[in-house]
Amino acid sequence: MTVSALPNANGSEIVIKITGRFDFSSHQEFRQIYENAAPDIQAYTIDMNEATYLDSSALGMLLLLRDHAGGDNSDIRIINCNEDVRKILSISNFGQLFRID
Repeated sequence: MTVSALPNANGSEIVIKITGRFDFSSHQEFRQIYENAAPDIQAYTIDMNEATYLDSSALGMLLLLRDHAGGDNSDIRIINCNEDVRKILSISNFGQLFRID
């Protein structure tokens, strides 16, 4: 599992890319990325294009990111989910908390 991040050109958004299994083993890496992001970051995009699986700890990490980003006022998109990942997010009602594209 790999987590990488890339801010956009104007530094207002960061894209966090998940590769492989998104589970507890990535907890520290994922948290460090958003906690060490520039204070100008206003939006987060989680790119799941290469994510193969996510578990309940990954759902918890997404919720922690949401809290860090401002809770109900946060701007977080989860994109490029495969069918299995999208199903887990749907069953967990994450569509009410995040924009899932």
